[in-house]
Amino acid sequence: MSACVVKCGGSVAGEAVALVRPFIGAGNPVVVVHGAGPQISAEMERRGLAVEFVRGRRVTTPEGLAVVRESMATVNAALCQAIGPRAIGLMGDEIGLLATRVPELGEVGDPVPVAPPAVLDALATGLIPVIAPLAAGPLNVNADEAASALAIGLEAERILFLTDVPGLLLAGAVVSRIAADDAAELLDAGALQGGIQPKLHAAVAAARQGVRAEIGRTAVVA
Repeated sequence: MSACVVKCGGSVAGEAVALVRPFIGAGNPVVVVHGAGPQISAEMERRGLAVEFVRGRRVTTPEGLAVVRESMATVNAALCQAIGPRAIGLMGDEIGLLATRVPELGEVGDPVPVAPPAVLDALATGLIPVIAPLAAGPLNVNADEAASALAIGLEAERILFLTDVPGLLLAGAVVSRIAADDAAELLDAGALQGGIQPKLHAAVAAARQGVRAEIGRTAVVA
């Protein structure tokens, strides 16, 4: 499929609309996957729930999962409104996103590649699926990894990770291009910290399956 999957975090959701519009105008099928990290953390702190991450992924308790869902629904609705009438909001666990539970992280899963019928039907009718990354269970799924699994399952042409940094930074400079194997070595060596870890891991997975993968201005190539 010639679709483009665009992943945006909760902190840059507004910018995603400007990015998606050129693809819409060109007639390309577009799938948007979003996170809600800042919103989730703020609400968890408000409720007195611990905010904890392991290698860039959120530890999620049953109480935290309720916050995740509420925050995802809020961001999803706002994105759909901003994109316009062709946008259709979809909660991942309701459309068949699948994941393997990661017990050490709580109610969290590693997503598996899938092409949900609801997404295919939406694309076939010219709609823009806007997907919240929850998997059956329900399980909280990192949005970067969910976007990659969808891109692979849909056999998308391209996946773009929109982030609040310009790309992969090494020694303070943006890397314009990195081989998937070299990126994997950086991850295995623990050379990176924070949210770039799941982004790069997801980009590597997509690139190795033939999907053109970019994190901001950084191209990840197989």
